[in-house]
Amino acid sequence: MNKIKAYLDEASIAYYSGSPIISDEAFDRLAETSGYMQVGARQHDNIAKHLYPMYSLQKYYEDEGVAPLQGIKDITVSVKLDGAAVSLLYANGELVQALTRGDGIEGTDITEKFIARRDLAPLKVPRLDVFQVTGEIVASKEIPNSRNYAAGALNLKDMNEFRTRAVSFYAYGVFPYQQPTFVRDMVILTTQGFQTIIAKELENIYPCDGLVFRANKNEEFEKLGYTSKHPRGAYAKKERQEAVETTILSVEWNVGKSGKVTPVAHLDPIYIGDKLVSKATLNNPGFIEMLNICIGDRVGVILGGEIIPCITHKVEA
Repeated sequence: MNKIKAYLDEASIAYYSGSPIISDEAFDRLAETSGYMQVGARQHDNIAKHLYPMYSLQKYYEDEGVAPLQGIKDITVSVKLDGAAVSLLYANGELVQALTRGDGIEGTDITEKFIARRDLAPLKVPRLDVFQVTGEIVASKEIPNSRNYAAGALNLKDMNEFRTRAVSFYAYGVFPYQQPTFVRDMVILTTQGFQTIIAKELENIYPCDGLVFRANKNEEFEKLGYTSKHPRGAYAKKERQEAVETTILSVEWNVGKSGKVTPVAHLDPIYIGDKLVSKATLNNPGFIEMLNICIGDRVGVILGGEIIPCITHKVEA
């Protein structure tokens, strides 16, 4: 069990530095089975504090029984975009700081990237107080491995390369609130030049990993309070994928442009939904060692982000 937790620590650091080594689905499954509760990781020295903490969302699956927010009549629903979370700090009408989510308290400073890409978010706004906008950097679902593509863009050292990345920013929060309700806050942000989560048909353009249910009235949302990790006034509803079992026939080691070596399992072909799957990522050598996976083993496979085949676990005999 300690080996799994150590591996998840490593995966958490990689995730929040913008270079994930494991799919979200595989991480969640391993975290659930091992009781792993660590959220976020400190990456390096180029960090600063968020004006307001960036909480994660409580996850809810339909098979878990009664959903949260029972008794709340005014609930808004939006898609949960699957990209990289960011906070933007404004003061006196200007963008003064942009940070990755990091551990939710501190994040990596990426201000220069937003200044270089004026199409992502407004550099000047008509609101003159100090406030924070939170949102998601995303890439089109048509781009292979789009979540990693978006998150990796924020980790690029070459600003010219960053300018070429096909990414967008969608706001999903503002603090302090400007209006009595979440929806009105998003409408105001739209008039100030932001793209927001209430835009139509986002699920048809960008990868999503669930729906976000939130108490629409901001006063009611705050009265519900917070745990150390998430607000009680919102949750992410997700569909639990059932892993399909198959056998590893062989393993191929691929070398990417950056020199990173990635193991790919050749599988006894299976259908996941309507997709025939014969290969799946094994993430990295540490993942193989941690699960003690060998050729000939039975494994569970899902489609990460409903697109990329990935192995989640070893089926014990």
